[in-house]
Amino acid sequence: QVQLVESGGGLVQPGGSLRLSCAASGSIFSINAMGWFRQAPGNERELVAGLTGDRSTNYADSVKGRFTISRDNAKNTVYLQMNSLTPEDTAVYYCYAQIIPTGSVRPVEYWGQGTQVTVSS
Repeated sequence: QVQLVESGGGLVQPGGSLRLSCAASGSIFSINAMGWFRQAPGNERELVAGLTGDRSTNYADSVKGRFTISRDNAKNTVYLQMNSLTPEDTAVYYCYAQIIPTGSVRPVEYWGQGTQVTVSS
């Protein structure tokens, strides 16, 4: 079994910063892509930032220049540094990872349980 555990969400004032973490654990052979989505009330889930196995990154236009995604391969962990937060960033943030489980040859997509980020004064 593979699971993703997120941490780092919370309440922050506009202009503040938060750092989200997502650790993958379990029977992992290799990890391809990792990244973050978010979903605000009444909205569809949207990609925030992604990081592929070759270190390529992509960001939603709304977060470019403010958010940075990074990964620690040794810890199977992906991070999302969020700066200059605005109320529009308020959402539940979900980690995802494309993982090849031990004993398998095909990648499987896994999701974290979600962590709430609220930006408010």
